[in-house]
Amino acid sequence: MDIEGMISAVQKKLGVQVDGRAGTETWGAIYAHIVKPTIHGAPPAEAIEAVDARSEKKIATLLPEVHPNARALVQKAAQNGIQIKIISGLRSYAEQDELYAQGRTQPGRIVTKVRGGYSNHNFGIAFDVGVFEGTKYLSESDKYKAVGALGMDLGFEWGGNWKTFVDQPHFQLRPRWAMDITESEMLAEFRDRKENGTPLYA
Repeated sequence: MDIEGMISAVQKKLGVQVDGRAGTETWGAIYAHIVKPTIHGAPPAEAIEAVDARSEKKIATLLPEVHPNARALVQKAAQNGIQIKIISGLRSYAEQDELYAQGRTQPGRIVTKVRGGYSNHNFGIAFDVGVFEGTKYLSESDKYKAVGALGMDLGFEWGGNWKTFVDQPHFQLRPRWAMDITESEMLAEFRDRKENGTPLYA
């Protein structure tokens, strides 16, 4: 059995998302299974330390299931000598439509290809990062590729792998129910769940 198969088997046994990648949920579940602790009264995945204030403000807009992985990405990047901050999180449909208008009917360059309701940012599972050197924001840097690799190790889908609209700052964490469906099918289900008041991630 290869390593991905072993990780998947462990994930299935522990009842966490099965994706063959040992992200924060998997390690937290392994730690909890073996040691059975809480850290400051919280489960291990929820006890990951807070990061910088700007990132935390955006993390707070995301679904709770995404919080530990988002913090872990900021911390893991720092451990590899890369300073990142989360600079975009949840967007309303109206905010998404405003971004879509940019470079089309409004001034600026095109920054998104989708309208409101057709972006994972509209459902709290996606965020964008910025690479920084001190206080200087780098809109372009080879470091985004390194952060992309770190994010995929944590179970994120990375926009740098997209074919039609490469978006290296973008990360998203699929729910378990969406693992075997297309992006468009997942977004359609999100829209239905949002309209019906059904939990988005469960």
